[in-house]
Amino acid sequence: MKLSRFIIVKLTIFLIIGICLGFYRPIPFLWSALSSSILLCLLFLLYWINLSRFKPSIGFGMVAVLLTVSIGILSVHVHNQKLQSTHYSHIKAPVKQITFKISYVLKSNTYYDKYKIEILKINGLPVTGTSLLNVQRDSLQKVLDIDDIYVTTNAFKDILPPLNPNQFNYKSYLERQYIYHQITTTQKHLFHLPSEPSTLSGLAHRINTFVNSKLKTYLFGTDELAVINALLLGQRQDISETLYTNYTKAGAVHILAISGLHVGILLLILNYILSPLERLTYGRGLKTILVIILMWCFAILTGLSPSVSRATLMFTLVAISLNWNRPNNTFNTVAISAFLLLLWNPMLLFDVGFQLSYLAVLSIVALQPKLNRLWFPKYKLINLLWNTLTVTVAAQIGVLPLSIYYFHQFPGLFFLSNLIIIPFLGFILGFGILILLMATLGILPKVIAILFNKVIGFMNTIIQWIANQDQFIYSAISIKLNTVIALYVLIIGFIYVLFTPKYKSIVVTLIACIILQCTLLYNRVAINATEWIMFHKTRETILTHRIDRQLDIFTATDSTLSLHTYPLKDYAISKGIETAQTKPLKAVYSINNKNILIVDSLGAYNVRSFNPYYVLLSNSPQINLNRLIDSLRPKEIIADGSNYKSYIARWEQTCKNKKIPFYQTGKKGAYIFK
Repeated sequence: MKLSRFIIVKLTIFLIIGICLGFYRPIPFLWSALSSSILLCLLFLLYWINLSRFKPSIGFGMVAVLLTVSIGILSVHVHNQKLQSTHYSHIKAPVKQITFKISYVLKSNTYYDKYKIEILKINGLPVTGTSLLNVQRDSLQKVLDIDDIYVTTNAFKDILPPLNPNQFNYKSYLERQYIYHQITTTQKHLFHLPSEPSTLSGLAHRINTFVNSKLKTYLFGTDELAVINALLLGQRQDISETLYTNYTKAGAVHILAISGLHVGILLLILNYILSPLERLTYGRGLKTILVIILMWCFAILTGLSPSVSRATLMFTLVAISLNWNRPNNTFNTVAISAFLLLLWNPMLLFDVGFQLSYLAVLSIVALQPKLNRLWFPKYKLINLLWNTLTVTVAAQIGVLPLSIYYFHQFPGLFFLSNLIIIPFLGFILGFGILILLMATLGILPKVIAILFNKVIGFMNTIIQWIANQDQFIYSAISIKLNTVIALYVLIIGFIYVLFTPKYKSIVVTLIACIILQCTLLYNRVAINATEWIMFHKTRETILTHRIDRQLDIFTATDSTLSLHTYPLKDYAISKGIETAQTKPLKAVYSINNKNILIVDSLGAYNVRSFNPYYVLLSNSPQINLNRLIDSLRPKEIIADGSNYKSYIARWEQTCKNKKIPFYQTGKKGAYIFK
């Protein structure tokens, strides 16, 4: 197999390169639009010149590649809502009234129900753009519906970046979805307006909510109902933290998120059920149309979430490919779906779900046939289990580097959980859809509901047992992006050897091994040998000193603080910290040949032996900051999260009057001493 034969695969790769260039190295919109237009005209000219040839010229291919890269750059600009003159961020007048429409229901947290909203008007003027809505949770109020229109007088607020190093950057995550601000309010401050005709997403959400309400009338257990909702309706908000953690540790969390796995199994089930139609004239085409319609009906039933819509589009193309008797073009089919999705929304490229889904599918397509040929079991049951194992291993190989990069753990028993569950997932999915239909019509027998509840409960028990085998769970693993790239180069090298076991492929694989070793060595050397950080945590003072992979934690109040708790956990994983010691916080430290004096609640600072470069205010000391500055003449004042906000505001104004730098960790994040 040669990927070079798949033209759409190559074009998709160059489109991805263009999107990365447009995102990381912004090119002016005018230049990208002009270059795309010129290259498009040149491509048509070369096509007309080479029309009589059997094979396009090299120039035609080069222009096609450059055009695809240019289109990728241009698509980043076209979809950037901030570049549109009607975007709400261009309104200069004070915002007094915001009219918006609910466009998507996000997962709630402990305090807020979250929504993605479309901004319709600002102060009565039509605008465009999306934002985040946080509505304070109230058990007496219902969740807002998609397509509902509301007016609020609450203003936009900035989305804050993480306050401590190496934490998940929620602000950047939302910006990749073109969300730059948020509104925090209560339902009492939302005025409902008459809604416009429902969109398809709104209709899907209402169907999903209605079916879910019908399911709740039957005798399903709490955890069982949560898994049923996740498996069949795409609703994961009711899954308990313990249950979700069990599935994560067992390497089966993908079962709870409707994705390509579920839609692919549904395609196989529908193909089998509707196969008798192939006996009719034009029966194959009729079967394909019905399969596609039923898959999209399932997508609507799950609420048309982005992940389900992506998977359904991909398997729609797979169904068409199978109908044309061209299953060998699987790479092209997957590439076409990715190409279309990235043109529709180029920021999907940076979505973790998108990356993992396509890497898993590509790995299965490339590796599973080779793994499957290693053994040919005689019995059907053993053959089914062997196929399941090879699919699972192939998918895991494809997503492993990226999974470790994002989630910092590897479930060693992933093959066991998948080997047990996936063969029966088709039954659970098919039977579950039948149960949904009967429950919606009110004709679901209690015996069948109890039986299905037992099946889901048994699956949860198996997952819990696997998750409890802690010795097989490898956590707190940290790798850098360059290592991820080197690992994928190595995986591609191994696939190259499998398909073309020659001297050249072996040399390529060995070079990939050397590249991986070089990246690991570079990352080890590149980490600074020592580092001092003042972390931010409410009501706490946390000063840390890292020496290579050893971390000293200085704190005055929290003796339970460790590498596995906030705010040190992400930092410790990123830096590969191996050991840590918690020590009492002292009043004076020397950091990079600069002294820091810590003034705590006692307010003692009468130090005559030296003038500190830094002064850290901790635990709200009742001091006269003017007098302290005049006495000690520090170069910078730092206030951490242990202080009252009213004190910090007063200190900040004092430092402004004194023209001395003031650093507040609650606003600017952890202080990294240089």
